[in-house]
Amino acid sequence: MRKKANSAGTSRAPSQRQLRVSEEIRHALSQMVLQANFRDPELVDQPITVTEVKVSPDMRNATVFVIPLIGDPEKILPALSRAASYIRGQLAGSIKLRHTPNLKFEYDDSFDNAERIEMIINKNHTGKPRFNQEGENGS
Repeated sequence: MRKKANSAGTSRAPSQRQLRVSEEIRHALSQMVLQANFRDPELVDQPITVTEVKVSPDMRNATVFVIPLIGDPEKILPALSRAASYIRGQLAGSIKLRHTPNLKFEYDDSFDNAERIEMIINKNHTGKPRFNQEGENGS
């Protein structure tokens, strides 16, 4: 007997297929962003890094996490959303899937969060000796 999915909104870990498809899409989009001829002036010659892609379990939708290396993310993300259908069409030609997922672009703030955490750690460091993994003094 199958268990019913919990309606409380708990999410499962992605399947191997989701991970494989996500990585294939990320790789294809990274190449595409480098070589694409965008018409939107906010995307022309704009270096963009595709850091992660998360595909829904039914493979119909994909969230693409990006970081613009130059420029304002608040201008780049709407421009990417406007170009999503063009990008999806180009993606369909470079990957072999039955259905090319709809693309939703989001800013990847994980690097900003890591930098903020590092600053907090450095600020709170009071000069006490740090310990290595064995619990011995690291001096």
